[in-house]
Amino acid sequence: MSASPVTFTAAGSPAGRGGGAPPQLTHAYLQLHEPPRNGGTAAPGPKLGQIPFQFNPKELALTKTAKWKRDAQRNAKKSGVPEFTGSDPAKLTLEMFFDATATMDSSVVKRVEELFACCVPTDASRQQKKGSPPWVVFHWGGMVGFPAFVASVNAKYTLFTPGGTPVRALCTVALEEISGEQPGQNPTSGALAARDVHVVVAGDTLHSVAHHAYGRAGLWRQIAEANDIDDPMRLRPGTVLLVPALEELTDGARGE
Repeated sequence: MSASPVTFTAAGSPAGRGGGAPPQLTHAYLQLHEPPRNGGTAAPGPKLGQIPFQFNPKELALTKTAKWKRDAQRNAKKSGVPEFTGSDPAKLTLEMFFDATATMDSSVVKRVEELFACCVPTDASRQQKKGSPPWVVFHWGGMVGFPAFVASVNAKYTLFTPGGTPVRALCTVALEEISGEQPGQNPTSGALAARDVHVVVAGDTLHSVAHHAYGRAGLWRQIAEANDIDDPMRLRPGTVLLVPALEELTDGARGE
């Protein structure tokens, strides 16, 4: 299968599928995971929670840098042909805006503290004497980011209560990919994958949705896991399902 480009791709539109209700506004969030117990980079550990965006970001900055090698050519005025030797981890920078002027409470401070907590090792990793930060994956509707860690958080408080409690903050969060490409791999792989969406209509099942998306009804479990569905037999019409891109599935699942 071809590699995914390091760009954002529009997710599929649910409009026109059985006349379902139009999709509602979806807020972005950061999904936190425990780092793998074995210290690997293949898959994140159990979920730790989420940090939701109060307001969706206005822009996202995605950076990917490739490494090239040029051999010197004797008695030549031009340099040699560049040879790809690998690429640095992808980096995603985004802004999170928090505002509590309606309640004038400490909720903004708590959100900022949650972001700062992502820059230190998790309790479980400390107990294993590995000292690893939580894995973070950016989600926004049909988009899912690469597994990353929080490299830095810059919080700027811009409004306070008369008692000095911050009630408005702008946070710049820098995410760095857990593992970049190794030498010889495609420099455009390992980016953000586009997910399709499907609005459930009467008669839909996870098997039918999987068959429509992948041509294989047996991949319904991956859709159930992506949507945290415990009972696949109870799908309510109007529910918006996230359908993972085929490249997100493991090799074993794609081979079913």
